[in-house]
Parts: sequence; structure tokens; C-alpha cells
Amino acid sequence: MVRSSLPRGRPVAVPDGRSSTLAGVLIGVAIMAAVDEIVFHQLLAWHHFYDRSTPSVALLSDGLLHAAEVIALVGGFFWFADLRRRLALSPRLAWGGFLLGAGGFQLFDGLVDHKVLRVHQIRYGVHLGPYDVVWNVGGAVLLLAGAALIWWTRSRRPGDGPR
Repeated sequence: MVRSSLPRGRPVAVPDGRSSTLAGVLIGVAIMAAVDEIVFHQLLAWHHFYDRSTPSVALLSDGLLHAAEVIALVGGFFWFADLRRRLALSPRLAWGGFLLGAGGFQLFDGLVDHKVLRVHQIRYGVHLGPYDVVWNVGGAVLLLAGAALIWWTRSRRPGDGPR
């Protein structure tokens, strides 16, 4: 964190844009992984993280994904809280990072996990086209919204208000 001084000598914190963005990305990835795991793996039971083996391996892979997302979420929130405590948080950049992370996770899952590696599909026994389009377009919209918010926040002049 960089500190500057006000005319009266009181230190004022300068937002740490990079850390704010990265903390948001980590939280966004974790939240989207949790939504995917809870909704599609557990509630709807459409697929597991790794479907190319036995049901026991599929369930184990879901547990490992869930453990990783919880670790990422806790780490992201501690990072976020530390930035906030030090008055170094840029809320808009953190939100941009959150959207970027959520969309990035969804696109990675939709393109790499579903199509390239084929570790699982969104759903089985149905025509995948509409599911793939909604999944990947949704991820792209989140990713682009995050990138736009980050770009807009970084392009503002310092005197334009809070970042």
C-alpha cells in the first residue's frame, strides 16, 4: 500500500488496484465453482467434476473441487479483508475482478473441461447445443463485464471520485 500525506500531515491510503482486482478474481472463481458444484453436481445431479470413471471417483472429484473452492474463497476473503483494513481496497476493481473470475471460470469449464478434455458435459441424454451456448455466452458476458468495469475504473482520472 502506498501512503501519501494530506496537508495536515495525516496519512491517507492509496488503493491497491492490482491486489483489489486479484482478490476479486479469486473470490469470483471460488463463487462460480461453488455455484457449479452445488447446483449442477449436487442439486440437479446433471454431472460430476470427473465423469469418466466410477461413481465413487466422480463423487471424490466433486469433494476435491469443493475443497479447492472453499480454500480459494477463504483466501480471497482474507485478502479482501486485509485490503479493506489497510484502506487499500478499490471496490470497483474488486467487483471487476469478481466478474472476471466468475466468467473466466465458467468459460474455462465450458470450453476446456467440457470440449477439450471432456472430463464431463453439462448434462447427459439431451442435445448439448443450447446448454453449451447458454453456459459459454453467460461466461463470456461475465468476463466482458468484469473487463469493462476494470478498464473503466482504471481509465478514470484520479480526481473523478472513488474507485
